[in-house]
Amino acid sequence: MSDEYFFGITLTSEKNTHTWDPYSNIDDAEMVVPNKLLIKQILLDVTAKEGEYHVVEVTAPTCMDEVKIPIAVLKVGELRSVSMELEFPDAPVTFKLVQGQSPVHILGHHLIGESSEEEEEIWEADYSSGDEEGENAEDDEEAAARKKKKLTNNLKAGGTKGAVKAKKK
Repeated sequence: MSDEYFFGITLTSEKNTHTWDPYSNIDDAEMVVPNKLLIKQILLDVTAKEGEYHVVEVTAPTCMDEVKIPIAVLKVGELRSVSMELEFPDAPVTFKLVQGQSPVHILGHHLIGESSEEEEEIWEADYSSGDEEGENAEDDEEAAARKKKKLTNNLKAGGTKGAVKAKKK
């Protein structure tokens, strides 16, 4: 089971970068608890001026290298906020206000301690195909047929154990 905490930062023209790195103060890499960042919304401050573009860029690790890409372009009168489900399973992640003077708020969740077993269970529950269910149903039918055959054979052979079980059904 994981713990979930609110994550919120504000980027301004004075402080235009923020790095999320929950591992920065940890000495022993083997003792690290998994952390994940989930960004839900990016929005302009109410003081944003009309006609000015605000661009938020993220730099994050990938399986091959590092990616640096804009994740939001906001403008008063056109788009003041954007909702998303942007997940960062690895740190560090750096957010940067590359254009715009007004404050931009980034909101989300910081998940701590989600195990890979939980992720597998969630994945299996969400993404299992109907074919697997059909296969399980066939297995259950085969097991029931074998059990019925065994009970019938026990009754024919005069076994009492099989007779008792057959009467319960």
